[in-house]
Amino acid sequence: MCKGGGMEDHQTTFEGAEEGQVFIIGPQVTLDKIPQLTTTNSSVDIDLIGIAKNSNDRSAAVAFMSYTTMENLLKADFFNTTNDTIKTMMSTVISATLPKTSNTTLTKAVNFTFRHIREFDPNGSLSCVYWNISKWIVDGCSVLNSNSSHTVCSCVHLSTFALIMQTSSSPAPSDLLDLLNLVCVIVGLVFFSLALLSFALCQWSPGVNNVARINICISLLSAHLLFLLTQQFLSLIRPQQVLCVVIAGLLHFLFLSAFVWMFIEAVLVFICVKNLSQISSKKREVLSSVFLCVIGYMVALVVVCVSIGLVPEGYGSEHCWIKTDEGFIWSFLGPVCVILALNMIFFIRIVIILNSALTKLNSEVSQMKQTKVMVFKTLGQFVVLGCPWILGFFTNTSEMLQILFLVLNSQQGTFIFLIYCMLNNEIRQQYWKCFTYLCSGRKQH
Repeated sequence: MCKGGGMEDHQTTFEGAEEGQVFIIGPQVTLDKIPQLTTTNSSVDIDLIGIAKNSNDRSAAVAFMSYTTMENLLKADFFNTTNDTIKTMMSTVISATLPKTSNTTLTKAVNFTFRHIREFDPNGSLSCVYWNISKWIVDGCSVLNSNSSHTVCSCVHLSTFALIMQTSSSPAPSDLLDLLNLVCVIVGLVFFSLALLSFALCQWSPGVNNVARINICISLLSAHLLFLLTQQFLSLIRPQQVLCVVIAGLLHFLFLSAFVWMFIEAVLVFICVKNLSQISSKKREVLSSVFLCVIGYMVALVVVCVSIGLVPEGYGSEHCWIKTDEGFIWSFLGPVCVILALNMIFFIRIVIILNSALTKLNSEVSQMKQTKVMVFKTLGQFVVLGCPWILGFFTNTSEMLQILFLVLNSQQGTFIFLIYCMLNNEIRQQYWKCFTYLCSGRKQH
């Protein structure tokens, strides 16, 4: 390990879930300060030169280790406090020792820098702790400074360390909310599936264009299903940081693509109303299905790729979603607000065109009536699919708003099925024919 002549030696080792560095200096060391010892999620600054000078053989060694899975054993719950708080492990567990050093007395406090492995709560209280037999304690350790991504701790001794955040415990139990979320999302997924089957298998009028609606259902069905599975297996997924980040990015893409498709449908309705003709005929002239699909998914993909490029650490919150600190949530809310604003402009313009057409057009009353119904259905879809996300700004302030957001957001598939399938007379007739056919088939058996 040591070099000839007693000079310094620096060695890095990686063994499975452990990561570490060893630094040794001898009596003829020429450094004024040893380099910072680092691992993926932490680093340490220690006055090893001063320790060596106080040792009998004028040499010293420091071993710095990081344990990426130790938090599952040495849990934050082992940190005993007098107040009733939720305790969250914010760092990997690390240890620092002075092997083969005759005098282990520290000449200066040791500084540890922890990278946060959980989403940082600005209202939380951070504690630098070390492991003492069977529990975490803070004796001799303190927080020097902290931001949303890193915290620097100072300790006057060496041991096994970690960073724990305390947050106020929620007064209301989350079991009921979790059960409500599970039931509502499953119901929404069922109706999303029924709507997709109806769009794909039922015979629609020649003038009806379901490209946007089908892709809205595909995006939202995939997003809600992925989010449901993620939350159900969060305890297994969360320790796999890369998987959690990938899921967050994919959810960002799927939800955002649903809004892009909602905007595309508003554009198609605007074209239909402006030309007082069927959407499909105009679509064949300027908007092919392939072109719509490219726009519908590429815009969302570009936003996600730019977000990853600018703030790669913005994904992978506690629930494997976009992190809300440092304003990164606006990589989703920003495009959503722009789309909602543009849709509102389109609908205002559509209403103006319809009112103008009603005063001038006396013929083709049935076509005008069909166009009006389509416009109001699309407007209703815009309200149900878009407006619940506005509640997302205020869910932290009220449990009732949180429940309302959960119900409205999860029942988007139910609304699409009711408004476009159950309230469509032609589709109801096809449902009835299918139902009577199935019943007659059972009677024959």
